[in-house]
Amino acid sequence: MKSIIIASLLVAAGGAAQAGPYANVEVNSSYSGSDNTGSATDVHAGFEGTNWYVQGGPVLLAPDNADAEVQLSGKAGGSYGINDALSVYGEVSFLTGDTNSYGTKAGLKYNF
Repeated sequence: MKSIIIASLLVAAGGAAQAGPYANVEVNSSYSGSDNTGSATDVHAGFEGTNWYVQGGPVLLAPDNADAEVQLSGKAGGSYGINDALSVYGEVSFLTGDTNSYGTKAGLKYNF
């Protein structure tokens, strides 16, 4: 499993420019009160343009008090500037498993 993560990082690290390929390693942990319920570590390779991105790769799911497993996940999203201060953004995502999961995100951002 470590070799999958390291190989993904090496392949994705080939170009770190403003627009183009990139690597993204992200850890998301969840809590119920003060109890950690688990974490998900994304090891993604991606590509971005001026106002959009797409990324995917393995994700290590580590629930609290259970065996960890590796699945695949990915995201695609973008943003559009309505004017100098206001933009709209969105994202769609997926996670494989016994039952595939999907997610969406949308919002407005206002710069003061």
